Amino acid sequence: MKIKPRPIGLIGLGLVGGALAERLRRAGFRVVGFDVDVTRRRTLKKLGGHAAESAAEIFAACDRVLLSLPNSNVVESVLREAAPQLRRGLRIIDTTTGEPDATARLGAKLARRGVRYLDATIVGSSAQVLAGEVLVLVGGKRADFVAARDVFGTFAKQAFHVGPCGSGARMKLVVNLVLGLNRAVLAEGIAFAGRVGFSQKLALEILKAGAAYSRVMDTKGAKMLARDFKPQAKLAQHLKDVRLILQLGRKRGAKLPLSTLHQRMLAALARAGFADADNSAIIEAFAPRRPVAADVSRRTLNVRRSQRRLTSAATSTRQ
Repeated sequence: MKIKPRPIGLIGLGLVGGALAERLRRAGFRVVGFDVDVTRRRTLKKLGGHAAESAAEIFAACDRVLLSLPNSNVVESVLREAAPQLRRGLRIIDTTTGEPDATARLGAKLARRGVRYLDATIVGSSAQVLAGEVLVLVGGKRADFVAARDVFGTFAKQAFHVGPCGSGARMKLVVNLVLGLNRAVLAEGIAFAGRVGFSQKLALEILKAGAAYSRVMDTKGAKMLARDFKPQAKLAQHLKDVRLILQLGRKRGAKLPLSTLHQRMLAALARAGFADADNSAIIEAFAPRRPVAADVSRRTLNVRRSQRRLTSAATSTRQ
């Protein structure tokens, strides 16, 4: 294993960030990482990385820094706090799935300071990052994309340059729209097979063998059958992405009826306690004991609230 001469920074050591750290260490990079969660910093140490005490420390020590954070607001907050260390020539590779317009503005702002910024969104779960099976969709200057290929090569099977800053985030939303609806369709199909008298395991096997096949069946099918919702990618995170899809769609005049319904289903599941579960928990929307799918329309929800208020009023009157 060839040891790289300069450390690479990594801010955000959650599911994806932790997987990135492991892949970078396997490739011989010296990794300096930070996360507000002390437990995650300890895990990095066990991998052979160095845990910093602040994000600013990482920007000061490293020429290249990866970000793996929950959203654009957190990214901007981290960079604001580390502003004195954002020097000319610093390279930031941001794997956060952020709001595209905010990402584009951030790239332009950093460029004025001489900081080279790429929004490099990852298509795939933390398990796929660990396996080196993800795609990376990169927005920014092509020269900076080329210079980062050694980093992308540690965890991705393919990297695409898709345009200027903000383009990576925008294309990721396109991919996540299709990917998320694939999960929802698979969940509905598996649940439907069970309700009409078939083994769900057999149904999944047949779906994987025929024209209806999608790779989601490989990554999420078994988890749905086993109700194994240990998170590889959290349902709440995808709900955030679907909200971004709808927000961008409204700005650009796109028709998104399926994503609108999908957002309602995910929001209902999050309220029901599945926010931190794996996104394969979408199958719970079709569970007979928890008819979340039937509750997703605003009209139905409003009727039920009205019924509860009427029942409460009647009870108070009787008392």
